[in-house]
Amino acid sequence: MDFEFTREQLMFKEEVIRFAKKEIAPRCAEHDLKGEFDLESFRKMGEFGILGLHFPEEYGGQGADVVTTVMAGEALGEAGVDGGLTLAYGAHTFLCADTLFRHGTEVQKRKYVPKLASGEWIGCMGLTEPGAGSDVASMTTEAVKQGDKYILNGSKIFITNGPIADVAVVYAKTDPTAKHAGISAFVVEKGTPGYTTGEPLKKMGMKTSVTSELFFNDCEIPAENLLGQEGMGFLMAMETVEWDRSALLAPFIGSGAFLLKKCTDYAKKRIQFDRPIGKFQAVKHRLAEIRIMTEAARGLVYRIAWCKDQGRPLNHLEAAVAKLFVGDWSLSPSNDAMLIFGGYGYCHEYDVERVFRDSRLAPIGGGTSDIQKMIISRLM
Repeated sequence: MDFEFTREQLMFKEEVIRFAKKEIAPRCAEHDLKGEFDLESFRKMGEFGILGLHFPEEYGGQGADVVTTVMAGEALGEAGVDGGLTLAYGAHTFLCADTLFRHGTEVQKRKYVPKLASGEWIGCMGLTEPGAGSDVASMTTEAVKQGDKYILNGSKIFITNGPIADVAVVYAKTDPTAKHAGISAFVVEKGTPGYTTGEPLKKMGMKTSVTSELFFNDCEIPAENLLGQEGMGFLMAMETVEWDRSALLAPFIGSGAFLLKKCTDYAKKRIQFDRPIGKFQAVKHRLAEIRIMTEAARGLVYRIAWCKDQGRPLNHLEAAVAKLFVGDWSLSPSNDAMLIFGGYGYCHEYDVERVFRDSRLAPIGGGTSDIQKMIISRLM
């Protein structure tokens, strides 16, 4: 394995950091406090090329490799971009647009991918249900074919970008008796009769990412909106795991580097007992632990990205290890940062408070830590 970044990749990462610090990060605190999605910043990410980075140029992308794509997500976190916006980006690009690109017909790809890559349209993925989270096969949303259309009935929950999405990749049972093999994927556009969204959920963190339920009540969609073939939906959903264990985790790693710089600078300037608090062993150890954990997490995530670039099939055990480690690990640096900043860290004016709240989703979203342990032990 060669994990050495090219000169072009390192230069690109610095470009993303400069762009994000200038155009996006200064707006994060305000939007987080209001709990609203920053559409302007999202569109700027599209103009910069981040939203469609890994798609071929003919579909509005830049043809970047996976490592470079992961690097962009890390750079956003390192620049101080809030977790809500990077979560919206991840769901839009990797869970929705990439699935359309990989499994859509040429007509579907031409219709949707360029609009998603530019940020003109916003995408989401509807998989999780009130009674089907980790146990995907227990979903109850059904799609019944009637002539040249499918009738969808059911609901989804915890859907990132749900209230604002122009298009959704929705998973439903076309054969309720076949468990995993009976799940299919469909393209559902905003405004389709019978398709509605719930009010945005009020969350502890990731406040700039709007999340809601999706409802399908005798929702009629054309048969050509089926993605791939019937019964292939579960495999499509599992393909998104490769992105979930790399690109979607990358902003958390960037946030670790962001916190480390914040804490180091603060530890040099904050004077207590006639000396900077960075002189105290307890603070030194917290800074060292943030650095160690950040490096370890970075190695796990880029290993998956590198293997994906080599065309190697995803090693689900390694992927689960990465997800578990980064998920649980992300809580530690944000907690240490809060302790280093003390009372100031508990206030909204300091970014560490926001990062602390945002990091709490990492061990939950995309497969809980307990599920990752179950996967790891089973594969062992």
